[in-house]
Amino acid sequence: MTQEMIIEIARNTLVVTLKLSMPVLLVGMVVGVLISIVQAITQIQEVTLTFVPKLIAIMATLLLILPWMLSTLVAFINQSFLQIPTITR
Repeated sequence: MTQEMIIEIARNTLVVTLKLSMPVLLVGMVVGVLISIVQAITQIQEVTLTFVPKLIAIMATLLLILPWMLSTLVAFINQSFLQIPTITR
């Protein structure tokens, strides 16, 4: 196993991790900013007001993109398993 192989495996792992986490993180961030703007306009500073909408938005996003996430993860795992014989040489 060469240093280039290790770097390539680590790079692929990080790319897949970012690809899978980015939609959920972006939705959470956008909803958080929107709720903060509403709170600033109305001057309502309630902690649960930010938590509940973000939780609902993240759960809805997960339900919508779960098939894509699963297929991406399965493809990555299959690719990783296929690389095992070349890595162990």
